[in-house]
Amino acid sequence: METNRTAGQLMQEYYDLLKEGRASFDEVRLRSLLAPDLVFEGPIAGHVVGAERFIKGVSGFVQTTRGLHILEGLNFEDKAAALYDAEMPGGPVRFAEFFQADGGKIQSLRLLYDAGEYRARGGR
Repeated sequence: METNRTAGQLMQEYYDLLKEGRASFDEVRLRSLLAPDLVFEGPIAGHVVGAERFIKGVSGFVQTTRGLHILEGLNFEDKAAALYDAEMPGGPVRFAEFFQADGGKIQSLRLLYDAGEYRARGGR
């Protein structure tokens, strides 16, 4: 396990797993990036604690996502953020995601997007 990965490096590895939807997703690799007690916050899931619950949600996301297009990214030692469009069956949906890392693992993720638009365009 690499304990010196920055939030930016972890974010890049995370998006490498999601960038082509199902085709690039690897649950084992995703699990290796996450702290077991990961804290996630998003419009549909709400406040979720635990990597396994988060992985289940991401698995559903990649089933309908056709790809990601990163528009902007900010990287710091222990924090990172990205603005991206996800290609859904009904068209793109814009997301902003904020990462907190420590010990070479993603400790928390905060995801912002329009849940109504996401569902209307085929998200689940």
